[in-house]
Amino acid sequence: QVQLVESGGGLAQPGGSLRLSCAASGFTFVNYAMAWYRQAPGKQRELVAAITSGGNLNYADSVKGRFTISRDNAKETVYLQMNALKPEDTAVYYCRGDYWPVTYWGQGTQVTVSS
Repeated sequence: QVQLVESGGGLAQPGGSLRLSCAASGFTFVNYAMAWYRQAPGKQRELVAAITSGGNLNYADSVKGRFTISRDNAKETVYLQMNALKPEDTAVYYCRGDYWPVTYWGQGTQVTVSS
């Protein structure tokens, strides 16, 4: 059974940090490109950060220099370190795995940035 289980979301103050984790199971994690997406209320889901199976990185302009995506293939886990959080980072964050033509999504974890 394929699973992507996100954790680490919650409430943070502006300028604070959170670390999201996405634990994968049921598929060959090392072959998959992994990514974090987010969706704020009333907005479309958008790409936040991505990491290929070879370790190439891609970030949305809005998070460059603040967020870092990484993966641990031995633990079959992808991470998103979020620093210098802003209220506009508030959203549900989703983990995604891709190995064409297959795509898997996690259930999402809420991140709220507020004082």
